[in-house]
Order: sequence, then C-alpha cells, then structure tokens
Amino acid sequence: MKPFSYERAAGLEEALDRVSHPDPPTLLAGGTNLLDLMKERIALPDALLDISRLALDRIEELPGGGLRLGALARNADTAAHPLVQERYPLLAKAILAGASPQIRNMATNGGNLMQRTRCPYFYDTDTPCNKRQPGSGCGALCGYQRLHAILGSSEECIATHPSDLCVALAALEAVVIVSGPDGERGIPFSGFHRLPGDEPQRDNNLHADEIITAIDLPPEGFPHHYSYLKIRDRRSYAFALVSVAAGVALENGTITGARVALGGVAHKPWRVPEAEARLEGRAPAEDVFLEAADTLLAGARGYGGNDFKIPLARRAVVRALAECCQLQLQPR
Repeated sequence: MKPFSYERAAGLEEALDRVSHPDPPTLLAGGTNLLDLMKERIALPDALLDISRLALDRIEELPGGGLRLGALARNADTAAHPLVQERYPLLAKAILAGASPQIRNMATNGGNLMQRTRCPYFYDTDTPCNKRQPGSGCGALCGYQRLHAILGSSEECIATHPSDLCVALAALEAVVIVSGPDGERGIPFSGFHRLPGDEPQRDNNLHADEIITAIDLPPEGFPHHYSYLKIRDRRSYAFALVSVAAGVALENGTITGARVALGGVAHKPWRVPEAEARLEGRAPAEDVFLEAADTLLAGARGYGGNDFKIPLARRAVVRALAECCQLQLQPR
C-alpha cells in the first residue's frame, strides 16, 4: 500500500476547509470500500482525513413529516431504527439485503452513496478500464459481462452501481444534503449519480469541495405496500444481478401512487417515472405490471454475457409489484 498521511477532523467546518484546498485529502468514514481500493492500488491518496467522528450520525424527524438520516449513521443502525422500520420498511429491507452484518456495522449512509463499482475490470489494474484510467478502453465490452449494465451504458463503460440502499433511496425520492463553500444544498436523488457517457470516471455530481451531511426522506414511505427483491448468484454477501425497490399506495383496490427503481442494471439506480404512471389509476393485475416493466426497460441492451438480465428484470419487476399489492401470480 502506498504511504499516506492521516489526520482526524475535529468538526465539519474544519473538514470543509481541508477539502477546499487545491490538493484535498481523501475522506475516510467507515472505510469499507476505500480501504479495499487502497489495498488494490486503485485509490492512491496522499492524505486521509477521517470524518467518522463528526456529529453527523443522528436520525431525526423533519418538520414536514419526513426523516433525516445522518450521513455518518451506520447502515446497521439505520436499518434498525424504529422510525425507519415503521415508516420506511422498504429502506430497512434493502439495507439488510446488502453486504454482511460486519460491513453494515461499519459502513455509513453517505459512504454507501459514494462507493465505487464492483466491475472486475475496474479492480484488475492489468486490464483496461476507462473508469480507473480514462482513455484506456472498457475491458468488459468484449469480456466477462454477467454483472454488467443493460441500461444507460455507453461505449466507454458498462459498469453498474453496486448499492442496495441507493435503489431504495431512488424509489423513495430521497434528497442528498451536502455542505460546501457556498453553504448547504439538496440534490434530488435522481440527479446525484451519473450515467457514464463519455466521462465514466465520474460517478456522481458531488463537487470536490462538498461533503454529504444527510439524506432526507419524504413523508411518503409506502409502509404497507412495498417490496425489495434482490436476485443474486448466492443468497449471502453477493451483489445483485437485478434488484427491484417498489412501493405502491392503494385505495379501494386502485393504485393511487407508485415508485419502482431497478438496481444491478445501470451505472446508477434506474427509475422511469413514465413506468410508474402506467400503474396509477389502475387495479393491480399482471398485465398492468408487465406494461410498467416494459416501459422501465425500454431501450435495454445486453452485450452477450448479460442478455439474460433483460427478461430477468422484467419478471422481477412484475414479481415485486405483485408482492406490493399482495397479488398472487398465476404460475407459468
């Protein structure tokens, strides 16, 4: 591992001052992803600034009825929090589907948003990867593609975002709260992560001199009709081939509101409001769910090794929505 300096920030203002310098340190919170990247010599920081002890770990109610999740609250604590379990069980279920208990005990909410792809070509420094080394090429395009994107990819990169938490946050329409030199701002979750385009090395729209301080959840958490479905190669400690976060509001047998987000299929959690609009005002039914799935997956493209993800994702969306609505599907 490359030598580096280490210091601990005493407060948020000090941390913001340090990251505003021309050569800022790399922030360290739970370290569950960063330390792996350093060991593999993918991340080579000269300096680490430990922010893990800043007072950003609280979970508290918002005046309008929502909930604020501190950026440094641990994933395990977030999933176990009584207000999260009561109002946002979709989020709790998604968190518990990710990683292992040991990692969830260390990983922070803000760090989860910032984690990097698990694409094997990104981790193998002997292979080309535009995300790791812009301009070197994408080894996955003509290589091993089983875990890779079917939506929103480009010729520069077909990697996927690995998070479970983020898929639920996308479905819940969370807002990422960040602080920087110009004060505090909120980034709608749909605009936080980026598609690769021609800059695959950029994972998100956080500025270099900003720090995530919290994640705000809106009042509607779909506590009664929700599903988080994660399909993976093994049940424990595996990233999603396809995941679905879904929540619906039902009134007198009619869907009055719906949110659906996909994970494991794109460079960011994938959500298409038009797909949700196809559900609203209609009674739960398999053909209705299929319409929504087809709209959500419009333009999906496989690269050979991951072609199976397209029909898999279609069936997963239908199954997740059926679980939300407690609808028994007919066997096929």
